[in-house]
Amino acid sequence: MKRARKVRLKYRRILLKLSGEAFQNRRDGSSLDFAVFTDMARQLKRVHRRGVQIAVVVGGGNIFRGLPGEECGIDRATGDAMGMLATVINSLALQSALEREGVHTRVMSAINMPAVAEPFIRRRAVRHLEKGRIVIFGAGTGHPFFTTDTAAALRASEIQADALLKATKVDGIYSADPTKDPAARRYDRLTYREAIEQRLAVMDAAAFSLCQDNRIPIIVFNFFRRDEILRVVRGERVGTLVTD
Repeated sequence: MKRARKVRLKYRRILLKLSGEAFQNRRDGSSLDFAVFTDMARQLKRVHRRGVQIAVVVGGGNIFRGLPGEECGIDRATGDAMGMLATVINSLALQSALEREGVHTRVMSAINMPAVAEPFIRRRAVRHLEKGRIVIFGAGTGHPFFTTDTAAALRASEIQADALLKATKVDGIYSADPTKDPAARRYDRLTYREAIEQRLAVMDAAAFSLCQDNRIPIIVFNFFRRDEILRVVRGERVGTLVTD
């Protein structure tokens, strides 16, 4: 097997946050686009082969969200539970795509479902990373009223990740939605406090605060640019860096 060329890495253990919407088919709006999963798996494989320990938190918004469920008469706690189960569906699909690429993985769920996923145990998760497995965290925090962004910040803190990488469809954090406001300004760098005070919608305040408390830098970048994630782990100036 051809070996990947060694590169200098700034971040050797990362937590990647992928939104559920990233898995949708953009043409017909269907919930799951398996070509997207394959492309994601190949990108992660290229980074993994360079010695980066990778953990992933996935959202479930392509299948179900708790908040819109309230409009249909579903109470928030039940809706959030349904959303957490949706993240497990995405986790299993990503696992399948990665293993088709020859990458060893583990799915760990915050909700106990031993038939399909391991329970989340912090020490076991770290051991999987040390053994070279990509670990996919499903079911959010396991509790309602918390977003998967908060789950990503929590898991990043628990596994002592070097950085939390927030994958988006744009190249960083903007002052407004760049797809709607042509005057929106992109930030190269922000402090946690600035991100919270300006209520920048890329992540919720709880996630920013958790990363601030545990000194975990956040990099918001365009995951859909080929090998952009590899540039991030090298420490190149990509996207927006949120730090102290």
